[in-house]
Amino acid sequence: MLRKLTQHIPTLLLAFALAAAVWILAITAEDPAEVRAYPYPINIEIIGQDPTYLLTNSPAKTLNINLRAPKSVWTNLLADRTSIRAVVDLSALSAGRHTVPVQIQIGQRPVEIVSYSPSNVEIMLESLMNRTMDITLQVRGDPAVGYRAETPVLSKTQATISGPESAVKRVNEIRAIFDQSQAHQDIEQTVNLLAIDNNELPVSGVTINPDKVQVKAKIIQRGGYRNVVVKVVTSGIIANGYRLTNISAFPPSVTVYSTDPQIVDTLPGYVETTAINLSGLKDDREIRSSLNLPPGISVVGDQTVSVQVGISTIESSVTLNGMRVEVVGVDPTLDAKVSPLLVDVIISGPMPLLDNLKTSDVRVSVDMSKDMEGTYQRIPQVEIRIPELRVESILPGSIEVILTGKITSSGNPK
Repeated sequence: MLRKLTQHIPTLLLAFALAAAVWILAITAEDPAEVRAYPYPINIEIIGQDPTYLLTNSPAKTLNINLRAPKSVWTNLLADRTSIRAVVDLSALSAGRHTVPVQIQIGQRPVEIVSYSPSNVEIMLESLMNRTMDITLQVRGDPAVGYRAETPVLSKTQATISGPESAVKRVNEIRAIFDQSQAHQDIEQTVNLLAIDNNELPVSGVTINPDKVQVKAKIIQRGGYRNVVVKVVTSGIIANGYRLTNISAFPPSVTVYSTDPQIVDTLPGYVETTAINLSGLKDDREIRSSLNLPPGISVVGDQTVSVQVGISTIESSVTLNGMRVEVVGVDPTLDAKVSPLLVDVIISGPMPLLDNLKTSDVRVSVDMSKDMEGTYQRIPQVEIRIPELRVESILPGSIEVILTGKITSSGNPK
């Protein structure tokens, strides 16, 4: 019996193989395999990097891949982009340059990888280095004339540089640049720190902690110098009907000097300009003026100041009573009756112009050129021959106009 069963084993195996082949052919016919390029770029993930090393180059970030898979699997691959991963494992890598293979992980089955690019990436690892250095303060500029600066003080005197070993070793100095140009009072600045190499060039790829410091410097006025305000002195009266809106000096203060500090100390805190003549002025002016200085005192820098004089007209208003309303544009076949016939007009503007205003300069009218017989309410229009003047109001604000047909000699309307 055993011998007979053994004789039939090849036949059974052949039957199983034929059945499997038929099943595979049936499945393949229903869901055929397709070779395609995956249409989306796949991000290359870097894993396993030792935190004591830094990646100092820029390896490829994405790859393209060609796959063979059944049509139904392709549908799943395109619907779920996370099913394909590209991984570069840096585990156990030391400092230096490395060529590392890209590993492909696919979460769908069955899938065959036909090709992908790039298959390897170049990796450059450098040791992470920390280095603490003193901060060098570089001072630029000089205080204003008559002032001196005491030694600036930094909020911190050291900073730590972190980054790739090669970059950190290039740093020759951590520098803070402090500008005190034209300072005439105490300075407090927030200054960025810079990593500088031997060639006076910034070193990139490193971080500085802290990256900013506070710098303070006390500014002191030298003996014999003093900062005083400028007081503008005027004479004369501006034109009638105008007012002074502003008078100021630029600069508003000046630095004075004397070889005898006591003379400077006795100043009242200001110096006066020579008198600015305002007589008859009607508009804004800019006038250069010298300063009246006590003997033995001089001005540091420009010996004159600019005086800005602002002048504007004084505005008021007048009321023109009993102004007759003209009706214009009436059809020749119609008569117009206006009620009231006289109105009051309030006009405002600069006083000098109002003083010269005549009733003949003002016209009050209503335009009835498009109207037929009937009763109308109209707002009178006011025309003023002097453009700088404006109408504030009309009393009353509207009038009644009645248009009627003219009566002929026979007593009938036209």
